[in-house]
Amino acid sequence: MLKRKIYDKLVEWKKESEGKTALLIEGARRIGKSTVAEEFAKNEYKSYILIDFSLATQSVKDLFDDMTDLNFFFLQLQLLFHVDLFERNSLIIFDEVQFFPKARQAIKHLVKDRRYDYLETGSLISIKKNVKDILIPSEEQRISMYPMDYEEFLWATGDNTTIPLIRQCFESRKPVGEQLNRRLMRDFRLYMLVGGMPQAVNEYIETNNFRKVDLVKRTILSLYEEDFRKVDPSGRASRLFDAIPAQLAKNASRYQTTSVLKKSKTDKIAEIISEMESSKTVLISYHANDPNVGLSATEDLSAFKMYVSDTGLFVTLMFKDRDFTENVIYEKLLNDKLSANLGYLFENIVAQTLASSGNKLFYYTFFNESSRHNYEIDFILSRQNKICPVEVKSSGYKAHVSLDRFFEKYSSRILRKYLVYPKDLAKDTDTLCVPVYMAQFL
Repeated sequence: MLKRKIYDKLVEWKKESEGKTALLIEGARRIGKSTVAEEFAKNEYKSYILIDFSLATQSVKDLFDDMTDLNFFFLQLQLLFHVDLFERNSLIIFDEVQFFPKARQAIKHLVKDRRYDYLETGSLISIKKNVKDILIPSEEQRISMYPMDYEEFLWATGDNTTIPLIRQCFESRKPVGEQLNRRLMRDFRLYMLVGGMPQAVNEYIETNNFRKVDLVKRTILSLYEEDFRKVDPSGRASRLFDAIPAQLAKNASRYQTTSVLKKSKTDKIAEIISEMESSKTVLISYHANDPNVGLSATEDLSAFKMYVSDTGLFVTLMFKDRDFTENVIYEKLLNDKLSANLGYLFENIVAQTLASSGNKLFYYTFFNESSRHNYEIDFILSRQNKICPVEVKSSGYKAHVSLDRFFEKYSSRILRKYLVYPKDLAKDTDTLCVPVYMAQFL
């Protein structure tokens, strides 16, 4: 199994909860939720039962019709799955629980009983049809799972030393050196190409063949298209998703939904966007109208940017309508031949990195009177009682005009300024220039 950081969080939940809560792992399809849940069950419990509700028989589902007699419920469950359950040492997994919301509602009674622990996994867990007519249990904790981050990708390739090294350099504000930075950037570009979907990572490790990796990613994108049809059968969600690369390429101040969905009502589009965000297949960065501590208080839900939750999928989505052999981006990215008009790939990978590190995404645009120009801060992070603006560049130039103008406007609010780019770590006056592989430490 590929080593995942979320495993430690599951162990922590087991220790702290002691059966008082169930844990729901939510995330997009094919990110490894079921795999890590079952591995956790095998290693941390004497026995477990995994109920996959995408395949569960009617006899299993019928057990949830009457939860008044839990002795009978557990007896039947053990008979159906041929597994003995042990009090306080067995785990019951409700896998793909979105297919059977009634099981999710039963968590309240099962947790109160305290005999066993309960883990749920699901995607599209919050869309209307998956919560309709059920009471969401207050005994349910939630944890979001994302595609494999860069450190997990390196673990998969047998590299356990790179991240501690670059973390030490970041914390001590020391450059890694030009030669090592070139190698680290080549490794990071490889991660951008393959992405963090476990199936794609495994395919790369086993075959070292980009064509086969690309086919895996195309299959995953097809599954996402199916999910979007569940969100919106009219196909509008799919069109919004497919247009992400084109929208980012425009370098506009927001995702221009009207250019993709010309005759849709604003409130309906907002509902679709919300459900796409809940699916975890996309990442939404909202405009912060007043960039200050408590960014959520001033977010503008009508002004946003949309990213693909996995940059490897983003690469394939850009060339979805072509054969793999035409995808020159693989060669260009790997060999540092990225043209300027493909720089938004860096923006997507930084969005993915920040989100998987637990940050909610915000950006900011403003007009400067003295220069008569519009400026944009790609990401704003809340740290301590201050904010940290982040500008992303795919080139090695250390120019950061947007950061400088932003500092002039909000200097009292700012803790640190970051420029994320492909070159080595450096200090440029009061701006810290950070190689993109260090963005996880911001």
